[in-house]
Amino acid sequence: MTVFGSYSRYYNLLYKDKDYSGEVEYVRAIIQGHSPDARTILDLGCGTGKHDFLLAEIGYEVSGVDMSHEMLAVAGAHHSSLYAPEVIIPHQGSPTFLLGDIRSVRLDRTFDVVISLFHVMSYQTGNEDLIAAFDTVRAHLKPGGIFIFDCWYGPGVLTDRPVVRVKRLEDETCVLTRIVEPTMYPNDNLVELNYQILAQDKESGAFEEVRETHLMRYLFYPEVENIVNESGMSIEAATEWMTGREPGFDTWGVCFVVRG
Repeated sequence: MTVFGSYSRYYNLLYKDKDYSGEVEYVRAIIQGHSPDARTILDLGCGTGKHDFLLAEIGYEVSGVDMSHEMLAVAGAHHSSLYAPEVIIPHQGSPTFLLGDIRSVRLDRTFDVVISLFHVMSYQTGNEDLIAAFDTVRAHLKPGGIFIFDCWYGPGVLTDRPVVRVKRLEDETCVLTRIVEPTMYPNDNLVELNYQILAQDKESGAFEEVRETHLMRYLFYPEVENIVNESGMSIEAATEWMTGREPGFDTWGVCFVVRG
């Protein structure tokens, strides 16, 4: 089973309280501050497209790429522009979604801005994966364009280590319980997240259990700087996600702004 395979069925419910509107406003402010004339955006690891729909609503031309058929199917349920990975068709006023691996996809087009949100870069767990993902960014970024991404930040993860967490929530059709059990691999800068989701259908009372394992990498500023520089780009800013504060030992998520 691929990551986000069965998990995708419940993804939007699990993150229904996530402040997508606030995050899009945060990203818009970054774009306005670093590339005010930008109009086109490529979202690497777009998932179900929540950010992309909102960015399109405020006037950007957005293309989203994800390697999960299941996640794109959720996005496609709200919009019909779902194409093969080698095809990119601008769709006025709406995002376009494409199937592809962010380490290798090539769209033969460049963008004013590339984004990769919700820790997608932390899913690039090997050095070769990170380098390949940054090469993809460089291949799709117009000269002088910006790349915005967030990731798990090493100092914060090691200070406030992951623990078992339980989340319960429901909508009109089902009741969910999600349990996350982490295992840390300190010599590899990795955290293994073992997900167990118990879902009960409200109408039939039937239960479904989903289990998935997600491997996440926490990153440190010097290694990000090295990879960015080797990719022919440079870091313009690195601040705590959503607050703009200087990252520290209490910072789990950092937002990097990279200039192409």
